[in-house]
Amino acid sequence: MLFENLDIIEPIKKALKDEGYKKPTPIQEKSIPKLLTGKDFVGCAQTGTGKTAAFAIPLLQKISIDKAQSKNKREIRAVILAPTRELAIQIEENFTAYSKYMDIKNLVIFGGVSQNPQTKALKEGIDVLIATPGRMIDLYNQKFINLKSVKYFVLDEADSMLDMGMIHDVKRIIKCLPKVRQNIFFSATMPKEISNLVDSICDNPLRVEVAPVSSTTETVDQSIYFVSKKEKKNLLKHILKDGSIKSVLVFSRTKHGANKITDDLMKVGIKAQAIHGNKSQNARQLALNNFKEGKLRVLVATDIAARGIDIDELSHVINFDLPEVAETYVHRIGRTGRAGHSGVAMSFCSMEERDLYKSIEKLTKKKIEVITEHPYKASGNDITKPKKPNNNRRPNNNNNNRKSNNKKVAKPESKNK
Repeated sequence: MLFENLDIIEPIKKALKDEGYKKPTPIQEKSIPKLLTGKDFVGCAQTGTGKTAAFAIPLLQKISIDKAQSKNKREIRAVILAPTRELAIQIEENFTAYSKYMDIKNLVIFGGVSQNPQTKALKEGIDVLIATPGRMIDLYNQKFINLKSVKYFVLDEADSMLDMGMIHDVKRIIKCLPKVRQNIFFSATMPKEISNLVDSICDNPLRVEVAPVSSTTETVDQSIYFVSKKEKKNLLKHILKDGSIKSVLVFSRTKHGANKITDDLMKVGIKAQAIHGNKSQNARQLALNNFKEGKLRVLVATDIAARGIDIDELSHVINFDLPEVAETYVHRIGRTGRAGHSGVAMSFCSMEERDLYKSIEKLTKKKIEVITEHPYKASGNDITKPKKPNNNRRPNNNNNNRKSNNKKVAKPESKNK
């Protein structure tokens, strides 16, 4: 199947050709014809499978037809909600590229920056609004956004919206939309609350599922290093001595950790920058652009900030800290091995993270290759095996009220909010 064989109008085909698109991904091939029918739709596919094009292409085609049949001025016909600024910007870039030969105007709005350029563009008129929920509610309440002509509503990365506590804002926005519209949901997972939301607003939706969340892309070579927590920074620098590693996305569990990793790398002459929620939008976008343009070798990110990072030729992902939720591991390593390229995903596992490692293998149903030949191997008991209790310890029966002297097991760092 080629894009030429899909029922897509010529202006879009021409734009896709300019972008080098020839063959649709499985989610695109299955979704585009269904979305063109105008029925409600639910798509479930892991990150890096081409979900944005899967809904952008049919929406642009339908909006083009709507505009040809209407003499009304430019008005918001489609609303796309995304959980992060980075993802919203990426979606807008794709819409702009695909509508290159069409009279369709897109706008992306998000918080953390001045609203003035955004409100000016809204006053001038747009066809497609891409937004993060918080800023959209803010501008709607200020009456800068008119939703009366919306015919298409897209919720992208729905599971991430839930994880980040945005689901109540999403529900508030849905209540402001016209009741007659096409609802489109895309998500890597389908937790119960998202399923309930789908059931509450969709009318017998068409469904497409490609590669369940437990699967990890076959184009990514995965490995894990067992290392003490204090030696992780040295192991990272050791790995980066390999000059063939050109671009690396490093995941940290916390904002402070991301800053510390960046500082350590810069001290030894490795160009790196961090992106996380405490960075300004301009700083985050500058770091991301520098990374995409090859001015940076290493980008260090927290999970929230990394949503929307889409770099086709990213060669390596390194999990400096293992994620506390196993599904997040799938999202992380999906940043590499995209668009038909191969990729490498390395993970560091300390004794405190042993249970997280086991959860990942249980979810993915795949053994991760253990790299034993490195200079910072964890000492002591095999980190892959649970510790055996010491049954030879003599119980202290002299004072039943005495507090236990057993040391508490150290917990992993708290999840970055």
